[in-house]
Amino acid sequence: MARTASRSTAPSASSAPASARGRRGLRGLFGPRHAGHTVATDHLAALSLPVGDDGVVIGDDAEGRPQMVGFHRSTPYEVLLIGGLWTAQVLALRAAGTGARVAVETGRAQEWSVLAQTAGAGLECVTLHDVGRVPPMGATVSSPVLVVRDCGMRPPRGRVVSSPWQSVLTLLPYLSPVAPRLMRASTLVGVQRVSPQEAEQIGRILGLSRAEREALPTLADGVTLWCSGRERHWVMTNATDAESGLLGMPRRMD
Repeated sequence: MARTASRSTAPSASSAPASARGRRGLRGLFGPRHAGHTVATDHLAALSLPVGDDGVVIGDDAEGRPQMVGFHRSTPYEVLLIGGLWTAQVLALRAAGTGARVAVETGRAQEWSVLAQTAGAGLECVTLHDVGRVPPMGATVSSPVLVVRDCGMRPPRGRVVSSPWQSVLTLLPYLSPVAPRLMRASTLVGVQRVSPQEAEQIGRILGLSRAEREALPTLADGVTLWCSGRERHWVMTNATDAESGLLGMPRRMD
């Protein structure tokens, strides 16, 4: 016979003494009375909640399934992208589309100005800041922030760091002397097409297989190998019509 978990009904308010009813009234009204829900013990394993199916769509995997990154988190989240400006801008645009405020720290504001003016349909959801000049953003659960650091090959240590509800995405166009430190400090690392020498160094740091290392120099524009711990995902980022009209087609070189 299956064991069940149930909740017994409490006595109604009308059957309780007046003094008790008065005390209960201070704690709020009683809701509808019912016998509660029951479930057989051997059915408990079938109960589940979806995890990891929300966030920013970063592209599709080899089977055509959408892949997402949850930038809005209650814990600090560091992302490193060794790749092109186009992919970083698509991610920033899509993050803004989910309701996040996006702060871009960059030394080439001219490359971001059109995106900042267009995103949010006139609302200031993407702001541009000189390197080292990002102010405190006041991120909250209802107003999350993504800081995009486009600061060249040697980005300085930022004053604004990742924190609850504020993620940081750092863009490196190529491997640089600071890349090993950033790769080890990041929760998620994306790698686009690099040279064979860079692929070998990246592979050693991230623990990539020989096949993964050899594939990195041959990647098409828009393809990224995303790594988090032992997880590996090859993702193709395709632009929507609106994104291609604003940013052009996928490209590795800027």
